[in-house]
Amino acid sequence: MPRPIQQLHPFREPVATRPAATVLLLRDAAASGGAGGLEVLMTRRSDKASFAPGAYVFPGGGIDALDAAPQTHAAADRRPTQSDLHLTQAIAAIRESFEELGVLLARHAADGCWAGASDIAALDRHQPFAAQCSARGLRLAADSVFLLAHWITDRDLPRRFDVPFLVARMPEGQEPVADEAEQFEPVWVKPADALSRHEAGQFFMIFPTIRTLQRLARFDTTQAVFDALADEHPLWTSCPRAGTLAGREARYMESDMPYGELALVCPDGQIVHPLDWQTAQPVPLLRNVLRLTAPNPGVMTGPGTNSYLVGEPATGFIAIDPGPADLEHIDRLWRAAGGDIRMIVCTHSHADHSPGAAPLQALCVQAGKARPPILGLPSAPTARAASTFTPDRSLQNNELLTLAGQTPQGEMTHSLQVVHTPGHAANHLCLLLVEDALLFSGDHILNGSTTVVDPPDGNMADYLDSLDRLDAICATHGVEFILPAHGYVLGQARGAIAKLKAHRLAREAKVLAAMQALPGGTLEDWVRHAYDDVPPRMWPVAQRSLLAHVERIRALQPGND
Repeated sequence: MPRPIQQLHPFREPVATRPAATVLLLRDAAASGGAGGLEVLMTRRSDKASFAPGAYVFPGGGIDALDAAPQTHAAADRRPTQSDLHLTQAIAAIRESFEELGVLLARHAADGCWAGASDIAALDRHQPFAAQCSARGLRLAADSVFLLAHWITDRDLPRRFDVPFLVARMPEGQEPVADEAEQFEPVWVKPADALSRHEAGQFFMIFPTIRTLQRLARFDTTQAVFDALADEHPLWTSCPRAGTLAGREARYMESDMPYGELALVCPDGQIVHPLDWQTAQPVPLLRNVLRLTAPNPGVMTGPGTNSYLVGEPATGFIAIDPGPADLEHIDRLWRAAGGDIRMIVCTHSHADHSPGAAPLQALCVQAGKARPPILGLPSAPTARAASTFTPDRSLQNNELLTLAGQTPQGEMTHSLQVVHTPGHAANHLCLLLVEDALLFSGDHILNGSTTVVDPPDGNMADYLDSLDRLDAICATHGVEFILPAHGYVLGQARGAIAKLKAHRLAREAKVLAAMQALPGGTLEDWVRHAYDDVPPRMWPVAQRSLLAHVERIRALQPGND
């Protein structure tokens, strides 16, 4: 983790979470006269509610002590694979669905028939729930309640909950009736329709509800949902984070591209970090790390090439990837460092990374500063003509580049360890900021896309080996954050690397299948099959990486020539 002294904002302990449970009651809409499909029961919260007032939600609430009591557990049916915790959560959800909407997920012990209207009418929503059910010979149908997802309320909010989102089928013959105190207007709605109405401003929902419906919309039937939940594990777990985008609050799950950056800059969840891509000003990520994005957005560069400054006024700065030879960008980079750039490091020689090195060096000299050396690895003979690069000095694998200086907090050092990572380019390297366990990944690991591996300078076997090397470094140094040359900071570094490697191997399996299906095919033939999930306009670019996969396959399996 980064040193606390390098964090931009004083840490504020998030509010503790309270246990709660939410249940999505599902049914299959009748197909006659309509399209059919999955529907979920939702209800509108009171405008005076302390949490999410006026929002359409799924029934649920806090877990009571009685929900976990042995006598309550004994009054419920459970699956053999259902843990005590999941049983307690299911009981709480059953109780809340009855108290808020009059829906009773219970069966008669005598014959297993579902509770009916007379049972519901006989129960008081304001009296102990499980005891009333037992008195009428009803058993709580906790075995019919399954875990869909696990949400933990965002760290910035004043009230926080730890909430399983559960699912159950709506009992036949029952109709929801809101309590008209906390919940109003129960409505059956298809997930896609609820999302459309929310976008139109007609159906207000909060972030976890929206994201849950987005994922639920992928299922066509209730049975498809339950089939996906047979292993008793949630389909996802999330504690969202928020930043600002276009001047407005924006929230993200762990799978969203900005999440890792928010975790790095605002670990306690404060909403203070702007996520807008812009090129005019540097973006502080830590006190000793600035990012300045070059104005070269595009299909291959995303929002632009990220240049990084590592250091502080007392130590001077190392510039990483000065980018293209854009003089305005170079000037901004120089000014952001206060003109005190001690070293310029290029992760590799491609045209959006290294050409700015010489102009930045010249600007330092013109200002009367010492000439910072341009460091990196020279282009290999396999590099394309547009990617030639010769540093002032070649770096060695595992070499340390160190800045040091006296600060009000004492002696401060910033050490970058060089890691040779061929694959995207033969002369590609990554940099580990040792003291803060941050990995600058150049183009080897990107956020939001996979890098192109373009032979002959690119090599897929080398690329995968370099991923393994980076994973080992992350494990050794406790690296949690990766700072790529394109896109936001990535969190969960080792998970990101594992996901990237799995993606590459899955793609390679599709390439091999295409080669076997079309043994006399061309690269153009194979790319249509192996990259059928990629827009055709990207196939010419994808064909470069396909060739790299083909070369690796042929090296491993000579019989595929």
